[in-house]
Amino acid sequence: MSDGLAHQIRLYMSDAMAETARSDPDSPALSPLQDVLRVHRATLKCQYDAFAEYVAEAEAQGVEGFPLYRWTKVTIEDPEKAAKHRKAFAIRVDDCEVYAKDVANALEAALLPLIDGTLVTRMSRHDTNPANAIPVPENLRA
Repeated sequence: MSDGLAHQIRLYMSDAMAETARSDPDSPALSPLQDVLRVHRATLKCQYDAFAEYVAEAEAQGVEGFPLYRWTKVTIEDPEKAAKHRKAFAIRVDDCEVYAKDVANALEAALLPLIDGTLVTRMSRHDTNPANAIPVPENLRA
């Protein structure tokens, strides 16, 4: 059941639930989600936080080695984009950002019942096919 690509599931939450997930991931309000994640050896990573960590690491080590630095910095400094990414969470499995299709399929099936508009507002799936990647504008490349 492999297509040769790696996959990632992302969840999107309301402002309030996203803030809870970022500040108190063990909150009882997140129990149904945490139960599913635990079964699949998975964790949540807020996209905004991941972007901010990338920018901080680039600035500490020298931005030359970080090809998405400028795009990422512009993204987190834009209030609208920052708000959007604070509600988006990548799911990591076994601490990996991407994983096999069958792992993504099982995770997606288990998470589907949680999309209720309260806990999770929507879910998306991404893969490593370069044709599906969002192009970074030339002026924002390192």
